[in-house]
Amino acid sequence: MAPKTARARRLGIALRHHREAAGLTLETAAAEINSTRSTLSRYENAQTLISPATVRALLTSYGVGADEVAAAVDLAKDARKPGWWVSYSYLLDRRTIDFIALEAEAIGIANFEPSVVPGLLQTADYIREVMRGGPHTLGDDLVEQRVKVRLDRQQRLTGDNPPIFDAIIDEGALLRPVGNQSVMDGQLRHLVKMAELPNISVQVIPLTAGYHRGTRGSLHILEFADPEDPIIASVETVAGQMILDRAGETRTCAKIMEHLRSVALSPADSRGMLLSVLKGR
Repeated sequence: MAPKTARARRLGIALRHHREAAGLTLETAAAEINSTRSTLSRYENAQTLISPATVRALLTSYGVGADEVAAAVDLAKDARKPGWWVSYSYLLDRRTIDFIALEAEAIGIANFEPSVVPGLLQTADYIREVMRGGPHTLGDDLVEQRVKVRLDRQQRLTGDNPPIFDAIIDEGALLRPVGNQSVMDGQLRHLVKMAELPNISVQVIPLTAGYHRGTRGSLHILEFADPEDPIIASVETVAGQMILDRAGETRTCAKIMEHLRSVALSPADSRGMLLSVLKGR
């Protein structure tokens, strides 16, 4: 099963909209192309990649205009192109691969972390220590491969057309030692440096803010360029990462993120706190 990329989601939404506009049920539409309801449902929910030829056949049966059919066929071709993360499919679970595929197409990324520095801002040494302290015992080779994956994810932040990245960090994550002092000093200096980039903002929630809505765990929100693409939220649980895309769930997550921004220090004051923590180490 291919990762549920933003392109695949956009195509699925378009297929559903065109089917509903034609007044067809899943069963009736599937019969038009000698398929099944369950298969068409998986296409519309981006759970299974659909071939360009099937897209053309479906939309033609819906009476869609030639230009829109051509655009959807091109989108189906793009959705089938493998991303850089495919080579790591053996290493990561399906939910992580799905999230990386979505993150790679996001134009806006917001991430709150209560216990560690956000992954997209971690140094290689810090990543290494996090991986070694994870729930699974990993050998050195696997640790290094996972470090490489995370560093590859970070490249978008400094590449062409980088996304806007808003990082919100609980102060506890800055004070909690991960590795030795050299690792932490390097990580804190890296945070200060990355926060100087025009597409990145770093805000710290001070311990003096007390209990807040993010205390329970980390939160990611992804936004996409196409207005047809709904935002995606991801939360960490004891069972692993959960990706949320239902409107009610993502609205709740967006409200929580706004609350976290409101209780965090400003980017300028957060920089001052980072420098103060560095100086006090």
